[in-house]
Amino acid sequence: MYAFENFINFFALYFLVIDPIGTLAVFLSVLPNIKNNKEKVAIEAVFYAFLILVFFLVLGGFILEHLNIDLYSLKIAGGIILLIISLEMMFDKRLERKEKIIKSDNIYNPIFPLAIPLLAGPASITSVIVTTSDSLSYSHYINNVLAILAVLIITLFLFLITLRFERFLKKQILQVTSRIIGILLAALSLQYILDGISQFIG
Repeated sequence: MYAFENFINFFALYFLVIDPIGTLAVFLSVLPNIKNNKEKVAIEAVFYAFLILVFFLVLGGFILEHLNIDLYSLKIAGGIILLIISLEMMFDKRLERKEKIIKSDNIYNPIFPLAIPLLAGPASITSVIVTTSDSLSYSHYINNVLAILAVLIITLFLFLITLRFERFLKKQILQVTSRIIGILLAALSLQYILDGISQFIG
């Protein structure tokens, strides 16, 4: 039961920071720039994003230790980053910023900008490191990986659905949903900050 609760907590976190629905709005902007093999590009982007996040999941603790960064510092910094991103989501600035990144004539490489920074961006990478830095339990890591995989599978499913029904999807609806997710992410970011301050004081 505890392991399942862990999985649900991780899943909720990654669903908020990766934001599959908000990401879908950006993906709609990317589609005109992808000339061929759109399904293949979508699948590879999700696959590479998974590899990147697992990389930081496995080596996140080592990176912190090597740089002499305390966990509470990362939690506070991560909370601030997530707070900024949540504000961007609520005021629709995140979509604008990501659309600027993807403005090029053609996109053939699924790694940039789809895998990075659309899926495996600063928020998701920071969250992966924070959630794995204070635990050495194998079940903790496994639940984390499964949660990341579950969110990315949902994201891929939405991407593939989008390719079939592109003309019927409205970015405005997706943006409203993303703003709601931004509110939840703001609350989560404040919790990170408060947890980091509490650890520092304690």
